[in-house]
Amino acid sequence: MGPASLQEERESEKESKREMESYRCLLQAGSQLESTLQQVTVPLSLKEVGGYIEKQVAYLSGGRGEDSSVIITLPESSAFSDIPEEALVKVFTYLTLIPRTRQPGVKFIIILDRRLDTWASIKTALARIAASFPGNLLLVLVLRPTSFFHRTVTDIGFRFSQEDFMLKMPVRQLLLSYQTCPTPQQDLLHYIDENQLTSEFGGTLDYCHSDWIVLRTGIESFAVTVKDIAQMLQSFGTELAETELCDNGKAIEYLLESHTEKYRKLKDAIRSVSKEGRHLLASLETSGKEDDSQWDVKMDWETVQRLLAQLRDMESAFDGFFEKHHLKLHQYMQLLRYEQSFQEMELCLEHLTGQEKELSISVDTLAQTEQALKRLDSLESNAQEVMSRAQIIILHGHQLSASHHYAMALIMQRCNELRHYCDTLNAALKTKHTHLLQTHQLLLCLGQAQTWCDDGAYLLANQLVEKYQSKMGAQAALRDIERFLEGAPSMLSSGPDVLTIEYEAVIMPQLQAQIGKTFEKHTAVQQMIQSRQACLRKLADKHVRPIQLVAPRPENPPRSKSPLFSPKHGDGLKFTFDLSLPGKRASRKSPNSRKIEVIHDYQESRSCVSYFLDGEDSPDLLKRHVMRELIETERIYVEELLSILLGYRAEMDNPALSGLLPPILRSKRDILFGNMPEIYNFHSRVFLQDLEGCLEAPESVGACFLARKESFEMYECYCQNKPRSEALWGQFSDCVFFQDCQKKLEHKLGLDSYLLKPIQRLTKYQLLLKELLKYSPDCEGTSELQGALTAMLDLLKSVNDSMHQIAITGYEGDICELGRVLMQGSFSVWISHKKGPTRMKELTRFKPMQRHLFLYERALLFCKRREEHGDGCDKTPSYSFKHCLKMTAVGITENVKGDVKKFEIWYSGREEVYVVQAPTLEVKMAWLNELRRILTSQQKLLRDEAYQHSQMVGHMQLSPSLSESKQQRASVSSEETESGRSSPDPQPHSPKHQHNRKTVQVHFDLKNQIHRGLWGKKVQLLRLAFDSTFLLISQ
Repeated sequence: MGPASLQEERESEKESKREMESYRCLLQAGSQLESTLQQVTVPLSLKEVGGYIEKQVAYLSGGRGEDSSVIITLPESSAFSDIPEEALVKVFTYLTLIPRTRQPGVKFIIILDRRLDTWASIKTALARIAASFPGNLLLVLVLRPTSFFHRTVTDIGFRFSQEDFMLKMPVRQLLLSYQTCPTPQQDLLHYIDENQLTSEFGGTLDYCHSDWIVLRTGIESFAVTVKDIAQMLQSFGTELAETELCDNGKAIEYLLESHTEKYRKLKDAIRSVSKEGRHLLASLETSGKEDDSQWDVKMDWETVQRLLAQLRDMESAFDGFFEKHHLKLHQYMQLLRYEQSFQEMELCLEHLTGQEKELSISVDTLAQTEQALKRLDSLESNAQEVMSRAQIIILHGHQLSASHHYAMALIMQRCNELRHYCDTLNAALKTKHTHLLQTHQLLLCLGQAQTWCDDGAYLLANQLVEKYQSKMGAQAALRDIERFLEGAPSMLSSGPDVLTIEYEAVIMPQLQAQIGKTFEKHTAVQQMIQSRQACLRKLADKHVRPIQLVAPRPENPPRSKSPLFSPKHGDGLKFTFDLSLPGKRASRKSPNSRKIEVIHDYQESRSCVSYFLDGEDSPDLLKRHVMRELIETERIYVEELLSILLGYRAEMDNPALSGLLPPILRSKRDILFGNMPEIYNFHSRVFLQDLEGCLEAPESVGACFLARKESFEMYECYCQNKPRSEALWGQFSDCVFFQDCQKKLEHKLGLDSYLLKPIQRLTKYQLLLKELLKYSPDCEGTSELQGALTAMLDLLKSVNDSMHQIAITGYEGDICELGRVLMQGSFSVWISHKKGPTRMKELTRFKPMQRHLFLYERALLFCKRREEHGDGCDKTPSYSFKHCLKMTAVGITENVKGDVKKFEIWYSGREEVYVVQAPTLEVKMAWLNELRRILTSQQKLLRDEAYQHSQMVGHMQLSPSLSESKQQRASVSSEETESGRSSPDPQPHSPKHQHNRKTVQVHFDLKNQIHRGLWGKKVQLLRLAFDSTFLLISQ
């Protein structure tokens, strides 16, 4: 565990401690609030006894008697005698609990008002009070009946029944004193002050029973709501404290949202109950101001005030806890996102570092150096973009640290790691860039030196002997050489040692060897120049008789294209080196950049100079150009498809443009656009990425095409739908909807031009593959490129054939059962029937029929091309079905005497013979090759079946004769003779041709034998017959 991790753990512990301290404060505030609620909350609610309280069977007026005893008044009420015993107990319990929760041990005085009642009812009421009252009863004051008779009876009854009202209480025995008061104004005031009695008893205490019920209901409701709020706050606080953090950013984000939503709801509930408490306080304050002597109102006000204060304390504690917890979650989510960004950036930087390490700086030529510099520039561009994003992440980390994030140490460590990654990568790129630049400069210098040497050799070679045989000519030649020497590169004068020291940082064995070769070449050329100068100076000093000079014949005449200057002298030193001749000597290069040797012999020394002419562009560079064009055009193609789908197809569902679109066109969207969405998805999501992956290895693009060969078959569906699409476009091309879409897209061409893009793109692939194949001779992946080119050409042919197939009419049955269309084309056809009355020789004078043939895997269709429908370029052909020949019963004769473009297709043992004349010999050979391939594959299949059958049958004898095994006629024909009698070539067949026909006939007779399962001892002969038949058909 590193220092940053330890620091992070310590910071996390500190944050957890602060959070737990806030949580303890919340629990403490909740505990205090619950304690207060227990003190002031009555276990029995008003709702449980509300019906009898509302009938005013008994009530608390708020008055006080002796020793602050609480007065409970039982007014004159007929409902008292009807109230059940249990209900009465609840009423007394509820009324006594209210003052006892505020003042434990308080005593009670009951005022029983029976001024309008009898002694019997008084006696019953006293007995029920004695049995049901749960409190500490101090005194029961009974207001006697006002009538004389009932008052007298009541007095007598009290005298004789006083001992009966000695009751035992649950806690202790109390003597209940029962006093009778004749009138409240006189005797009742002896026991209770006037200001503690209500007006009905002659007092001044203001009491409204309905207001008391409303206030009591409000207080109890407020207490219950406060209790619920407190429980919810504690529960939510516990939930927050026990929340486990995961490593999923979305889960943390969901927690934040859900917790914030709950917090907002709780805050709304707290605000609502606080508002309710303030309204309740206002009501209690109003009641208290009206009568300052109401002790109960004051106690209720204090209770509500205390509950509100404790609720605010708990809310404040909860706010503090939630704020810390929410901050923790938010910072944790920030940390997760930052860590994710860091990891993604780390992967990017590691990938760039890997690319930087893979980039080799061991280059030998200027072209390699320039290519390496281009790749390095591209890598630097990508690296700068990535490092810019890394700087943003580092800046974000500093912002998080400045905001006192609890994981500050870890964040700063990540920032330092990213900065280190960037610095290391940047330094490595700069080092390689400097190295390549120096290498490039060195190679440029070497190239200039070699070019100067080449120019010197050419200068010497091109100085004609006839011109400087004179003194002036020799002087002119000397001046030319001196001017040439003045332009020598400065590096040649410094020597190889100085150059090695200057470029010591980039010198490698290959470059060291080039330096050595360059200076060797310079030495050789310098010697030749010095020798020439010496010779010219002699000629310039005195005129000598011209000497006839003869150039020696080179050993390889085709390679000596340069002019030769070879004065004969004695044997000397011979130099051989290569000269690269670019630029102005491009005309000297042969198409194949052949090696040119220039040999000079001088008096002082003899030297042999060899020249190599390099091509202007290497095949690798040309391949990359083609690959870039393929990728760039693919991107443009994908963008154009997307613009069509979004700008036209998607807009057809736009409600704002529904008024511009004809209703009939809305339902034919798939006809207009075909399966273009499928094509777009394939190219944008699959094929474009495949091509981009082949940028650095263009040879692998062939395998890419072959891997997606089946996916390209979707173009057949698009092309087959194209006629319907064009017909629909021709009907609605002037629609305002299309004009509006074209205007928005700023397209110069209409939609119909863009609907041709898939077909145009399909034809473009084979052209680009041809270019790649042209520049990839004998390279790795050449076979895949050839296969890809063949596949794309086959696809174009298949698409073209399928376009014709959809125009076939009149065929009864499923044409898909015939297999794939292999070939199609128009031919001249003569037909002959074996059982007919007319011989073939008699039909030669009649015209042939024009038929369009479709060759399928399982059948050959003869159709008649009908008149094209439409006007101008919109004309489309149709083909009426005439014949169908099953390929299992077809034979061919490749040559028909009289015309090399004719061949025979015969059916069912020559019962039907079709003489077919192709438009060209190439077309004929292509059809014969395809027919031969189908028949050969069928023959092999029959041989395999025969062999398997022979293994099962054993040594059965072949009993029926070959003549009895005629095939059943399988042709489907609706042909009508259109030109009277039709005839093939009238010339008789040659013996060889007759033999070919017999051989093929034997092949099909044997095939019938095999189908019947007639095998015996001649199984080997049958196999030989199959083999010989196959050879004859191939010939």
